[in-house]
Amino acid sequence: MLVVLNPSTSASFNMAAEEYILKNFQEDVFMLWQADKTVLIGKNQNTRKEIDVQYVEDNDIRVIRRLSGGGAVYNDLGNTNFAFISTDSGDSFANFKKFTSPIIDLLQGLGVPAEFSGRNDLLVEGKKFSGNAQFKHKNRLLHHGTLLFSSNMEQLGKALSPDMLKFKSKGVKSVKSRVTNIYEHLPQKISVEQFMDLANLHIINTFPGSNTYTFSDEDLIAIRKIEEDRFANWEWNFGTSPKYDYMNQEKFPGGLVEINLEVKDGIIKSAKIFGDFFSQDEISDVESVLTGVKHETKAVRDALSTIDLNNYFAGITIDELIQLFN
Repeated sequence: MLVVLNPSTSASFNMAAEEYILKNFQEDVFMLWQADKTVLIGKNQNTRKEIDVQYVEDNDIRVIRRLSGGGAVYNDLGNTNFAFISTDSGDSFANFKKFTSPIIDLLQGLGVPAEFSGRNDLLVEGKKFSGNAQFKHKNRLLHHGTLLFSSNMEQLGKALSPDMLKFKSKGVKSVKSRVTNIYEHLPQKISVEQFMDLANLHIINTFPGSNTYTFSDEDLIAIRKIEEDRFANWEWNFGTSPKYDYMNQEKFPGGLVEINLEVKDGIIKSAKIFGDFFSQDEISDVESVLTGVKHETKAVRDALSTIDLNNYFAGITIDELIQLFN
């Protein structure tokens, strides 16, 4: 077993590192990593349906889509992620217990009564602290999971709290569970850094012949290329979302505005706007301007800035209108 020592706290880099190892290494690999303020979205999920877009933007929280399925999870420097990458002998895919057992053993050794539950979760005292997912490439399997250690639970709850009334989606939705931090259940308190050191040591002791590994310059160049092409790319993180319909409305001093969007591949395919606002020009002009635009704040603002909104929404500002798209 190679135990990769990876100091990066960039989720896009670390997702790329997992893919690079999966497709280029032959050895079994274990890697721990952290990510600063990031929501990781499952491969088949509608990104916007899983997050509070406004909160995420206001708090500089990144959004990255995984290669694997499963639900949305929040990351910050109060938690860590683990990855096992190995050759699949035919009994590994969807065998979550096989890969979570070393983690459970570690935690139980620290006095935390951790247990496997349901399809892919780890619990302590009935609360979830780890969700797990898998991705297979040829005969190689990536199993990864998050470990909430001392994460900011308030931020987690707000980042993963979209307004469900706005969406009618064909995407997979997360099932929200009660969550907890490992730290709360430790008889003897340690830091997340100490926990990661203990986890690496536990894997080395559990798998005879294990060695540590750090990425070479050649590795880093290849990983950053994958990061640039996929995990740092808007089209991957938002544009691959399933087709969805989006509706939002708000009563402003200048009147009620309701927007209805049909979105495919993250692009607004059609827009309809209703309300009791005053308009001297045809609102269809605004609908046309929005068609073909990315469903994201900057793109929508740029599109609306090309027309004189006073002619269409008397007494309503562009900042007020932008709220409707998040």
